This record gives sequence, C-alpha cells and structure tokens, in this order.
Amino acid sequence: MKVLNFTASAVLVTLVFYLLVVGESLLLPLVIAIALWYLINTLARGFSRIEVAGFKFPMPVCLGASLLTFLLLIWALVNFLSASADDVLDVAPIYQENLTRRLESVPFIDFAAFEERSLSELITDWINIPSYATSIASSFAGILANGGLILIYLGFLFLEQGHFSNKISALVSNPDREDEAHRIITRIRDDIQKYISIKMFTSSLTGILSFTFLSTVGVDFAAVWGLLIFLLNFIPTVGSIVATIFPALIALAQSDGYTLFVLVLLGIGALQICIGNILEPRLMGSSFNLSPVVILLNLALWNAIWGIPGMFLCVPFLIIVAIVLSHFPQTRPVAIMLSSDGNLRVPKEKIITNFSFTPSSSSLLGRSDEENSD
Repeated sequence: MKVLNFTASAVLVTLVFYLLVVGESLLLPLVIAIALWYLINTLARGFSRIEVAGFKFPMPVCLGASLLTFLLLIWALVNFLSASADDVLDVAPIYQENLTRRLESVPFIDFAAFEERSLSELITDWINIPSYATSIASSFAGILANGGLILIYLGFLFLEQGHFSNKISALVSNPDREDEAHRIITRIRDDIQKYISIKMFTSSLTGILSFTFLSTVGVDFAAVWGLLIFLLNFIPTVGSIVATIFPALIALAQSDGYTLFVLVLLGIGALQICIGNILEPRLMGSSFNLSPVVILLNLALWNAIWGIPGMFLCVPFLIIVAIVLSHFPQTRPVAIMLSSDGNLRVPKEKIITNFSFTPSSSSLLGRSDEENSD
C-alpha cells in the first residue's frame, strides 16, 4: 500500500511539473495576476488602518486607492525602462568589448590553458553583457505582452474574492475543520505578507543606497543599476551575488583603471552584507525556518520551469508548500526536510488527520432547504 501511495504521489508531482512547463503561457500570467491581486489587497488593508481625526476610509475606497497606486507605479516603471532600455542596449556591445580587452590584459591569466579557444571567446561565453541585457529586456517585454491576459485574470479575481470563504465552507465536509482551513490560509497570508514587506523594505533600501553610491562614484546608468539591484534582491542568494558583481563589471568596462572596479565591488558588497546578512535576518528572525539548501534547489527548479519570473516567485511558493505540508501527518516529514532546524510551528496535536472535500450532509440539507424555500 505504501509503495502504491508513493508511486501515485510521484506520478502526480511529475504531472504537475509537466503541466507547469507546458502551460507556462497560461499559468504564468495567472500567477502574476494572483500576486498583484494579493499585493493590491495587502496595500488596501494598510490604507484602511490609516485614521484621520478618528475617521477611517471605507474598504472600497482603500481598494481603489491601492489599485491606482499600483497602476501609477507600473506606468512609471514602464516609462523609465522604455526610456533607458535603448541606451543600455546600444552601449552594451561597447561595454563587452572593453571588458574583454581589460580581462585579456590581466597578467596572471595563463593563456596556455586555452589552446583550442581564444580567451576573448571564453570571456564572451562567461560574461556576455549584451546577452544578459537582452534576456532581462525580453523577460519584461514578455510580461508586458501578457498584460491584457493578466488584467483579465485580475478582474475576475476581484469579482470572486468576496465568495472565497463561502467556497471553503462548501468544500470542507467537517465543520470543525473549517476553522483549521481558515487558519492555514491566514498563516499563509501573514507569512507571505511579512516576507514581502521585509523584502520590499530591504530591497528598496539596498537599491536606493546603491543608486546613491553609484551616482557618487560616477558609474553610468546608476538609476538603471539601482533598479536592477532592487529587483535582484528578491531572488534569494544568487540575486544579491549578481547584484554585486554586475555593477562592478560595468565599472570595469567603462573605466581605464581598476580603481572604480574595486571601489564599486567593495561598496556594493558592503551594502549587500550589511543589509542582506545582518539587517534582513534580524527582521525576519526564525519566522520561515526554511533550509538555505532547499531554497537554492527551489530557485534552480523554478528557474528551469519559468525562468526569471519563476526565480522571483520561488520563495513564496516554498513558504506556501511548507505551511500546507506541515499540517498533514502524511506530508509532515517532507515539511521537516524543508525546514532549517526540523522544528515546525505546527504542533503534532494540531495537524489535520481527516480532511475531506466532500460537502457535509448538513450543508447539503441546508442547501436543499434553501432551494425548497425558493
């Protein structure tokens, strides 16, 4: 029986990942719409807590203000990127040529080790600035191209959000388990809200300070690199490393000596260490308790499935999976493996031992009574 259950689970997981890869064109806009819907509602709840002379704005007004805020931010981001993208793409080949020439002149590189291929070819394969710039631009262009589909999904999510609680009540057969289902959803919402809030604060702080520093030392397109550093810090571990190395390589490509390169490498690296390794862990504490190795593997997995957008979404996905798995006895060992120290926030006495999605007889009876009354 255990072998059969394991085989069925393996087949189901394989099928899910296959559908994620095949259905990327439909599923990725839906996931982005869900993320935007969640962020808009989170900001609206923040607006609803604002009190002016004892008066609080009603939730529909807060929701409209939140939606308008996001539309303005997206409009400003699109305008900024469209105004800067052409200039960056035009200068990228020049940066690549300068960078290749600078690295070829490094005295401690053994040219004899590259008998079959030239060093310039190897550098172009390892550090291809035009390719990176084009890849990032194409990722943003792909998201914007699906903007219409994302807006459609977003509209239907807002229309449906008032009925989510009723659907959960109808799905859960045991009324005693309804509160447990709501508790799981609340914990998922709170954990993701905390993660996004802290990440937004630390990434914004890193991006602003990086922009100020790069502008001060005279690095070209400092605003673009500041925005890129802000976005890359949402990608765990790898993003902060790339956000440190990439501006340093740009500094090396645009300058004649190595002073600017070392200055940018040390300056941006110090910001990443202070904010990413000291401030951010203190803010997050042990709330999520996710293994760093699992986060890296999850990052590689979602990069293979959905590319750059998947890398941004990998940690929220992992948080949701870890929370859900920790509430069921069959999947609790998997949640323990995903954790950092093996200690889950869900006590064993609170795990769900019997969870069914079959409507209860009482709910069916209540529905039939309503139909008869109609």
